[in-house]
Amino acid sequence: MIKSDTLLERFLRYVKVDTQSREDAQDYPSTAKQLDLLKLLLQELKDLGVKDARLDGHGYVMAAIPSNLPPTDPARGKVPAVGFIAHVDTSPEVSGTGVKPQVITYQGGDVKLPGDPAAVIRAAENPDLKDEVGRTIITSDGTTLLGADDKAGVAIVMSLVQALGEDPHIPHGDVKIAFTPDEEVGAGAKFFDLKAFGADYAYTLDGDKLGELNKETFSADTAVVTVTGRDIHPGLAKNIMVNATRVACEIVARTPQALAPETTEGYQPYIHPYAIAGGVGQATVKLLLRDFKTAGLQDLRERLENIAAEVRPIFPRATIDIRVIEYYRNMGPILEQNPLVLDTLWEAARRSGLSPKWVPIRGGTDGARLTAQGLPTPNIWMGGRNAHSKTEWASLREMEKSLETVLNLVQVWVEKHRK
Repeated sequence: MIKSDTLLERFLRYVKVDTQSREDAQDYPSTAKQLDLLKLLLQELKDLGVKDARLDGHGYVMAAIPSNLPPTDPARGKVPAVGFIAHVDTSPEVSGTGVKPQVITYQGGDVKLPGDPAAVIRAAENPDLKDEVGRTIITSDGTTLLGADDKAGVAIVMSLVQALGEDPHIPHGDVKIAFTPDEEVGAGAKFFDLKAFGADYAYTLDGDKLGELNKETFSADTAVVTVTGRDIHPGLAKNIMVNATRVACEIVARTPQALAPETTEGYQPYIHPYAIAGGVGQATVKLLLRDFKTAGLQDLRERLENIAAEVRPIFPRATIDIRVIEYYRNMGPILEQNPLVLDTLWEAARRSGLSPKWVPIRGGTDGARLTAQGLPTPNIWMGGRNAHSKTEWASLREMEKSLETVLNLVQVWVEKHRK
């Protein structure tokens, strides 16, 4: 008989597998180590009795669980195929090597992480901790990120598979499962085969707080500013050297503070210089451009072009080039045209005893691109906080409520089609 894992056991197992993705890689997945977890998940699906589970050539794990509705059920043959998706990779920004998860019964106050005295989860910065007093939270030891983004989502989806296999009394239509690589570097849906997946609607498990549902994301572009200068020995530099790093720093310094991620919230857009590299001869700045209104991206591009125009006369012998790369677009307008995928999710969360609310994502998910490609895919919370940092933590209670909600969700889809 197959051993039934708890949600926590699964999560702890997954976060210990290093799956950090990498920007600007030529391979897909961007790191081979993501396949370590993907292959593990494939085997676990098979161990749970899922016959239709496979790993494709791009690293996607997909699986199908057939409907268990009897021929006499009025919803039989009417319920759309519904998918559940989570990504396995973790952020390139913080190490995911050697994660040592800490399972804590939270007693209030700040949480000092044992591996690094400077890594402290401060109660003042994490107001949601007050709801976790006496409950279980999971952290890293402070030397790495935790990986709740999105291994909490992975654990929830796998626990859904287990629950459907163990309890035949949970009515459901065809359920599709997918685990994706490279979401953190904007490529999670790059080679996603919608036809092979076979879902009519889907949900990503990649949100944050309890009860928060997402149907809107930023529209996103990335700008790459390349500055070309002239390198020469500093002792011979007068009237010859053109310091590309100095020019790049001037550009960064002129990005509006009022349009920084650290000064904006809600639906406010931002320009975020997040990486700078190079030397005297050449330097590169990468900037995220984000706005919920797709048309607003043009304004952000123009602001960046204006900054470059201001800097060029200061460094007339430097060359400043700007290249803008389209990433993803706000999924909100498309999802609003598919109210059933939203209404069923709302009802499922309500049945879990929650007061759900729609919250815009100040970021993106695989669902943004999948929605644009024709698979309406809103997002569900998975219980993590402080993603992409050593102070990342997860609430077991919120993970359990997410699992309860997706179990309700497959049943709500059936009930909607019995009428």
